[in-house]
Amino acid sequence: MSTEWEFKYPLVTVQALDRGVSDHTPLLLDTGTPAFFGSNKQFKFELNWLQREGFHDRVKEIWSKTSKGQNLVQRWNYKLSALRRSLRGWAAQTNGDYKKKKSELQNIICSLDTEAEVRDLNETELECLTQSQDQLTKLLREEEIKFYQQAKAKDVLLGDNNTRYFHMIANGKHRKKRIYSLENGNTKVEGHANLKNFITEFYKGLFGEQEENSFTLDESINHDIPQVSSQENILLTADFSESEIKEAIFSMKHNKALGPDGFPVEFY
Repeated sequence: MSTEWEFKYPLVTVQALDRGVSDHTPLLLDTGTPAFFGSNKQFKFELNWLQREGFHDRVKEIWSKTSKGQNLVQRWNYKLSALRRSLRGWAAQTNGDYKKKKSELQNIICSLDTEAEVRDLNETELECLTQSQDQLTKLLREEEIKFYQQAKAKDVLLGDNNTRYFHMIANGKHRKKRIYSLENGNTKVEGHANLKNFITEFYKGLFGEQEENSFTLDESINHDIPQVSSQENILLTADFSESEIKEAIFSMKHNKALGPDGFPVEFY
């Protein structure tokens, strides 16, 4: 499969079907149009947002507003919820502006490059060409960061103009995550609706109600268990300091799976 085919059909897959009585295995080529990638309503923070103009001001504006809640945890969750709603709409708007700006810059560069083939460009045109190329490079770098996040590639460096590579890796991951069929005893479960019901019922049974057992624990019998001292207990039960929290967060590895709130460690 060539890279041109990959980009024209990024979700293409080939599936081997049951051969039945034939001595040949039929192959089903699927361009990926009916693929299912879960709910689009789930919020996912994109690393390229950090490079967009106005992002930090938007976060500061939402975060500085008065939040509801009776304690710190409730107020924190309220702020995150408000920030998700705001960033979702902001991203939709800026994505449209990004595509429009990218198309305009590409048209300007293409037009000036065409003119440069038949005549010398004047200083104004040369300056316009240079500025357009610089702006387009900045936009493409943002696009590269987006696909770098989706690809989760570790064997290449971000910033080396690997957008095409990251895009192909991300497409490959989408294909690998797709489940075509599952075996249930002697039968085969196929179809998105059937697979969804089968997987749901399987995990309901796996994580069902806990079975009763005869084990008991007596907390008063602890003479053979080493105990911490009063000083150690004070240290263990003390509130976390701001420096400890900062050190823990800043030591986390980047470009990892998003947390339940949809934000990666890079955001914090």
